Amino acid sequence: MNIFSIFRLLGGLAFFLYGMNVMSSSLEKITGGKLETGLKKVTTNLYKSFLFGAGVTIAIQSSSAMTVMLVGFVNSGIMELKQTIGIIMGSNVGTTLTAWVLSLAGIKGDNFFLQLLKPESFSPLIALIGIILIMMSKKRKRKDIGTIMVGFSILMFGMTLMSDAVAPLADMAEFANVLLALKNPILGVLIGAIFTGVIQSSAASVGILQALSLTGNITFEMAISIIMGQNIGTCVTSLISSIGVNRNAKRVAVVHVSFNVIGTFFCLSMFYLLNAIFHFEFIHTAISPIGIAGVHTVFNIITTLILLPFTKQLEKLAMLVVKEKDSKESTFLDDRIIATPSVAVAECKNRMIEMFELVNNSVKTSINMIFYYDNEMMQEIVKMEDRIDLYEDNLGSYLVKLGGISMSESDSKEVSKMLHMIGDLERIGDHSLNIAKVSAELNSKGLSFSSEALGEIKNLTTALEQIINFTYIAYTNNDMDSATKVEPLEQVIDILCDNLKATHVKRLRTGECTIEVGFVFNDLVANVERLSDHCSNLAVCVIRVNESTYDTHEYLQEVKSTITGPYVEDFNRFKSIYIR
Repeated sequence: MNIFSIFRLLGGLAFFLYGMNVMSSSLEKITGGKLETGLKKVTTNLYKSFLFGAGVTIAIQSSSAMTVMLVGFVNSGIMELKQTIGIIMGSNVGTTLTAWVLSLAGIKGDNFFLQLLKPESFSPLIALIGIILIMMSKKRKRKDIGTIMVGFSILMFGMTLMSDAVAPLADMAEFANVLLALKNPILGVLIGAIFTGVIQSSAASVGILQALSLTGNITFEMAISIIMGQNIGTCVTSLISSIGVNRNAKRVAVVHVSFNVIGTFFCLSMFYLLNAIFHFEFIHTAISPIGIAGVHTVFNIITTLILLPFTKQLEKLAMLVVKEKDSKESTFLDDRIIATPSVAVAECKNRMIEMFELVNNSVKTSINMIFYYDNEMMQEIVKMEDRIDLYEDNLGSYLVKLGGISMSESDSKEVSKMLHMIGDLERIGDHSLNIAKVSAELNSKGLSFSSEALGEIKNLTTALEQIINFTYIAYTNNDMDSATKVEPLEQVIDILCDNLKATHVKRLRTGECTIEVGFVFNDLVANVERLSDHCSNLAVCVIRVNESTYDTHEYLQEVKSTITGPYVEDFNRFKSIYIR
């Protein structure tokens, strides 16, 4: 063992961690928004939550990433503490799969099929197939699959490099003497916890232990306490992620730590108690990589079986540790979720839909106020406008951050669509408030529209409500049929607005309307017209992004230049309804 062996060990660890990162990020891309959708469905049932946590951790190959994601969800108010407990338990079980895959490094034998199972045999083939997919395939999903395969090969190469680097330790008396200290279970737990906490990867920590076991100097007695310590050490990531979050999110990290500490204390105590009674012979024999994977799995399953019925008690313990009452305020969207782009994009879309609903309610309330002024309704519209502005600021900033992260093609499209749309949504909110102010001005000055003008306004606002509904459905359901109806209706609203202005001038000339009311009327019509323009922008954006292009002017020129077709048919239909 020399300095170059240490270099190879550190290099192997670097390859391992990099391969794990590449593989998990690409796996997460392929899952897309399914993670977030599944999360919403399963968190009402503890056992479903457990299975979901195990499944997601197997998919993204990182229990730490799963826990950090949960901290972010709770901090953003997306989830409650009790919903995360089953997922955390499932995540601990799901992470054991990695150890079984790494245990292939310990396979021995000259049989062809056994040789094929060794990482150094199959990893190059997997890497070759992965590179071919990356270089030859035009589809993003296949490229991601290729990246997963290359990441897996790098991971296994790192494992092989670490195994080769520590092989000389088998013949070193000094190494054997150091290992004697690990027979102390408390010291073994501490070493496992500290080392895993430093590298922040239980998979890498277990991998190094498996590599060391190939020297034949690691016994079951040593490995059991180290493995339990590794499970405690993996909590460091969630503890770090809980810095700067609200108290309820901190409790997620407390549950994670409590689960592993209680499990370690119980399992270690029971093991040594049973050993004192039955005197297990196997504990002094050398453990293999497969044995380490088995111990790792058994520990996590036993801990889960013991604590799964006591989730409420774990929640109470977390509440006891973090005693202060939570502030009612929560983070709009937590930056920690960005580490899992598909989930972050799905949550951004949920916030976008909430913003759309606010805008929709604001417009409809403003329309009602034209015909019946109510001061409480006016205050509600002002509050809605403030919330719409808040959504634009926070969602816009978050989407810009998210835009710099590598993600799937569909998620990238969704982010681009939202970035293009939030400005128009905010402007609709502004025009909605302006319409409400028109009603407030009429009320404060004791003015009113004539019955003829009110009839015209009723017809115009009915068209406005319809165009808002089409736009809302187009985005929330990605409904192209509704989206294509917005532009022809917007053209009809433009004609309506011009007609209203013309008839209003006639009323001014005949004295049926005062100049003061005339200014208010024109202001109302102008805001309706601009509001419908923004609806058109939103609908065209939905259509163009769906077609993987952002040239809205080209689309508008195309549809308006047609003599026949769906656009003309919809235009004529809306014209017959609203223009009499």
